[in-house]
Amino acid sequence: MSFSPASVVETAELSRRLRRIVLRVDDPPALGVRPGGDSAVGVYFCADDHPDGEGRNYSVRHHDGALITLDVVVHSRGPGTDWAASVTPGARVGLDHARSWYRPPAGAQWQLLASDMSGLPAAARIIEELPAGVPVTLIVEVLAKDDLDYLPRHPGVTVIPRVGTGNGSAPSTLAAAVREFRLPPGCGYCWFAGEAAESRAVRKYLRGLGWTADRYDITGYWREDSAAWDVRFAEVSDDLLTVYERALAEGKSDKLAFEEFDDACERIGL
Repeated sequence: MSFSPASVVETAELSRRLRRIVLRVDDPPALGVRPGGDSAVGVYFCADDHPDGEGRNYSVRHHDGALITLDVVVHSRGPGTDWAASVTPGARVGLDHARSWYRPPAGAQWQLLASDMSGLPAAARIIEELPAGVPVTLIVEVLAKDDLDYLPRHPGVTVIPRVGTGNGSAPSTLAAAVREFRLPPGCGYCWFAGEAAESRAVRKYLRGLGWTADRYDITGYWREDSAAWDVRFAEVSDDLLTVYERALAEGKSDKLAFEEFDDACERIGL
């Protein structure tokens, strides 16, 4: 596990639902922030409590040496919202689990990005860093139309908004929107960041079309009714983790091992 303490050096309000927090990492090589467009780190709100304290995962919007910028989506309540809304320069946090998922294959002729508010900072960075010449469609589920103002403009990106659904306020339509999207011809790539059940539905849809795992990176950033899910998972976690560990031992990639783990979760109603 990678780990480094960090200090808050700057905060700013970006919008009514996004707050920017800039951190200076004590030991950047130890943390090993990934360069991918959806690069993320785990943030423990009190550095002294790591690894047993309260924490959440956040996308790295910018990365410059020892400085990393997090754009945090602020909800009505929750430990992450409480921290983001109140933290001030000088506060200390712990950082770990630096990772990323966005890896379009070299031969991809087009990309489909799909995200709700939780993936908005990652989607923005992906768009900002896109090379020229690759047509991209972003299906984005937001709470209000002005949430779309956060996204950078890019001539190769078409944005399809879904306003007022999902994001913990109403049932999500993100997976349905992906299924309704008319896939262009040729070899495509899909990146998804949103609620876990929606991510499962999208993964199953693409696998049903015959897509191989190298053509998609689909991540559940959060889970509806996570407290009840956690209780149920705790009852069967040993058996489910054995599925994951066995897949890795058989030489399967982390992505395919997770898919087998998620399939096992679905079979028992998780």
